[in-house]
Amino acid sequence: MLKYTILSLLFFINFTSSMGQSSMIYKTVVEEFDIDQYLGKWYEIARYDHRFERGLVGVTATYTFRSDGKIKVVNEGFKKKLTGKKSKAIGKAKIPDPNNPAKLKVSFFLFFYGDYFVLELDKNYQWAVVGSSSDNYLWILSRSPKMEEHLYRELLEKLTGRGYDTSKLIKVEQSE
Repeated sequence: MLKYTILSLLFFINFTSSMGQSSMIYKTVVEEFDIDQYLGKWYEIARYDHRFERGLVGVTATYTFRSDGKIKVVNEGFKKKLTGKKSKAIGKAKIPDPNNPAKLKVSFFLFFYGDYFVLELDKNYQWAVVGSSSDNYLWILSRSPKMEEHLYRELLEKLTGRGYDTSKLIKVEQSE
């Protein structure tokens, strides 16, 4: 009986502490978002580490419309170095709620979709910060392979203000 009580207590502590962490992240999306302006090629400047991009450099994401109205997503990168083996993943995205177009859903496998939230966006669509409903995913994207350091620091400050741990960001090597 004591074993079950301890396990229940540990579960409760773990559950409530993880709830507190997630609620500290401010995940609101941009109010104005034009998918037509967002389409095109984006360079990954920094990201949280996760298994599906682990070890990739020179990462880009290209978005184009498909004939069915969804968005084609092509993620490309190179294993470990810019001259390494190319890795490519093709997926699809959709905007489930036209009244909130900055909250997209993205899928790279059948009908399993993940959140793609545009959290911050340059008024000229030159950089973007993307997250999800989870605080485990975060990307800083740019239309060019390099981002000015002062802008990068400014985005880090915004993310810190939202409650993200920016020390977990990995800067992504890009070609010139």
